[in-house]
Amino acid sequence: MNRPKVPQRLRALVERPRPKPQESPQAAPAPAPENKELQAQRDRLLEKFTVMQADLGGAFYEMAIRDHVRLDVLTRKAAELQRVDAELLAVERLLELERLDAAGLCGRCGSPYGAADRFCPQCGNSLVPVEVAA
Repeated sequence: MNRPKVPQRLRALVERPRPKPQESPQAAPAPAPENKELQAQRDRLLEKFTVMQADLGGAFYEMAIRDHVRLDVLTRKAAELQRVDAELLAVERLLELERLDAAGLCGRCGSPYGAADRFCPQCGNSLVPVEVAA
């Protein structure tokens, strides 16, 4: 097999020894491995959501081509899909909390925030409890 000819000046740039990055005295901690159980639950929910979404679309298509759309059936399937979607979102938020080492979730929008945050970085909601004067 013939290798393409590389000009000498480009070859020198590619083959030039690169300096090794210097390690800092305090190396960054390795990211914590995600909870395998939560990952498995997320994967199961994602698969279930995908199947249910396709099922809902297929049910509507079949009803539409027969000109016999039953909204009660579609509404029931959509509500079940919404429940699975909410459960999937909750698991993904828990995984995100672990990944970011966050202090908690905003009560208003559900975004993760750090331990030093006083306001939600997403919506600006106050994260510090407000005392009510009596």
